[in-house]
Amino acid sequence: MEQTQSTLKAALWMCGSMASFLTMTVAGRAIIPALDVFQVMEMRSIIGWFILLPLVFASGGFAAMRTKRPWLHIFRNIVHYGGQYSWLMALTMIPLAQLMSIEFTTPIWGSLLAVLFLGERMTFRKVAAILSGILGVLVIVRPGVSAVEPGHLIMLAGAVCFGVSVVMVKSLTRTDGVVVIIFWMLIIQSVIGIIPAISVWRTPELWMWPWILLVSFTGMSSHFCMARALTYAEATVVMPMDFLRLPLSALIGFLLYSEKIDAFTAVGAILILAGNLFNLRRRAKEPEIATS
Repeated sequence: MEQTQSTLKAALWMCGSMASFLTMTVAGRAIIPALDVFQVMEMRSIIGWFILLPLVFASGGFAAMRTKRPWLHIFRNIVHYGGQYSWLMALTMIPLAQLMSIEFTTPIWGSLLAVLFLGERMTFRKVAAILSGILGVLVIVRPGVSAVEPGHLIMLAGAVCFGVSVVMVKSLTRTDGVVVIIFWMLIIQSVIGIIPAISVWRTPELWMWPWILLVSFTGMSSHFCMARALTYAEATVVMPMDFLRLPLSALIGFLLYSEKIDAFTAVGAILILAGNLFNLRRRAKEPEIATS
């Protein structure tokens, strides 16, 4: 059912999405040094599934969660699982400003992949956005000038995985609703991660549970809120709001972890965000579908 367009409602949902992402960032940083990433991801998927259940029942119950495209869900979540693993791994390896800057190349890779696999046209704006994003990453990483941190490469791989996932979600939204996509995401990723999680399992201590629950809740709510925002406004309105996560993450890094922002990170981030904004302008008059 089509929603009435409302920039205010879109902004409120995006506030929820940004708050969720930033909270997950802090919670992830707190728990990853204590528990293996595989275990954190498995607990996040299982607990997140139970948190999602009220929305499942509100959407018509388990019968409404049926899908005619199970294999696309499976392949999408294999790739998305790799992206999430990379994000959580890089979270404790590089400063938050650099992590978020590289993560924001995701729409650029998604745009390129949409040309290759969804038949979208390659335009001047897309080419400019891709080149701007690549240049931004090179400025941040500076290969040949300084030692390339493994966290940079891991997050870059994660951003490409997220880009592939976004393209497949865009295809899935033609037949499946947002709750259905998240429902199968949590189930499939629970199945994918069960054996790796068991192999590294350790019983969480009492102090870990608030962080685990925060990661689980925000991992679901962040995507849901963004998808809801996209039902009230076009991507050209919603996505620039999400870019606020970059300076906010940098502020959190400074306040909580004493991370300073160097000139190269700032310039690289500006190039990446400028490329995204330039590419988004081409859709100013096109309706968008939510892609969680």
